[in-house]
Amino acid sequence: MALTVNDMDRFEASMPRLEAIAYRLLGSASDAEDAVQDTFLRWQAADIDRIEVPEAWLTKVLTNLCLNQLTSARARRETYVGQWLPEPLLAGDPMLGPADTAEQRESVSYAVLALMERLSPNERVVYVLREAFDYPHRQIAEILDITEAASQQIFHRAKKHVADGRARTEIDEDAARRIVEEFLAAATSGRTEPLVRLLTEDAISIGDGGGKVPARAKAFEGALAVATFIRGLFKPGKAKRAIVGGSPEIYATTANGAPALVAVFDGRVIGVMCLEVTAEGISAFRNQVNPDKLERATQRWAAADHGEPLLTAF
Repeated sequence: MALTVNDMDRFEASMPRLEAIAYRLLGSASDAEDAVQDTFLRWQAADIDRIEVPEAWLTKVLTNLCLNQLTSARARRETYVGQWLPEPLLAGDPMLGPADTAEQRESVSYAVLALMERLSPNERVVYVLREAFDYPHRQIAEILDITEAASQQIFHRAKKHVADGRARTEIDEDAARRIVEEFLAAATSGRTEPLVRLLTEDAISIGDGGGKVPARAKAFEGALAVATFIRGLFKPGKAKRAIVGGSPEIYATTANGAPALVAVFDGRVIGVMCLEVTAEGISAFRNQVNPDKLERATQRWAAADHGEPLLTAF
């Protein structure tokens, strides 16, 4: 069915919100784009004149598509090589969505996206729609074909699962850069002690290479183990240069609203290292090096002014 200009305008006006919802649900920008495209195809085939509230209709269609993907994704991740981490989004990416409230910023943080992996598909949908987009439980219930009371119960259960007992710290762009610079200075000092002082006692380090780039299959746990690993990660070596193809440049930025380092070689983003910061220190170091999950970051990097690198590694 041919769409009118008005029909196209209505869908295009909804696209930023749909992409932001899909990214939070799926943890993948490419999968989010596919889900929005599939939603458009259903919009194109629908009898639009009979749709009373287009925004609600589009959200329901998108959500159901994401639910299907979440169910199949669980099976795929059982055979995923090594640790699985979400696809990071660099500062300014429109897919990050609304960031007016602490809840909205928190819902797209790399830490929470990783924690949401422990939720069931329905829990993830309710949590995202309620926490990040302030959908009323009545509307969420209609989207999922459940009762309003059930939606409320699922939301409280999801919040409990996501909460990790650690209060996070709101960090502005200047503070994020200072944290990254201090972290990098400690990481390249050749000693573990400066890093240990920056980390919490229960700090963790996780890397996602997707079987395509070397990454440890098991997380490092504890400040000393994490510090020892990071010191080695930034230690120059021929083997590392051989894997990368040369010496990458390291920049300070933010990813998903948190302090991050970006490794770039020959214009291509080859790693995004996200720091989770609490009042006690850096509690997690999550390193995304799977090239399949860095294509959008590379595109965004090429289109942005990123200043001078902090150092050239390896």
